[in-house]
Amino acid sequence: MAEIIIDTYLCSGCETCAEMCPDVFRMDEATEKAALVSVSPQITDAVRQAAAFCPEKCIEILE
Repeated sequence: MAEIIIDTYLCSGCETCAEMCPDVFRMDEATEKAALVSVSPQITDAVRQAAAFCPEKCIEILE
């Protein structure tokens, strides 16, 4: 089963992932960092693209 890991230490809170793929990524209001909408989202091309466009490269997809 694939898994998405967000390194919140590296996350700058730019919101790129949440804008590109709002079904999977959201911004945590308390930390102002990226978070997952659900625990085990489906890995789609949109998810891969959002991870690729992350300027901090803090999103990792484990398959």
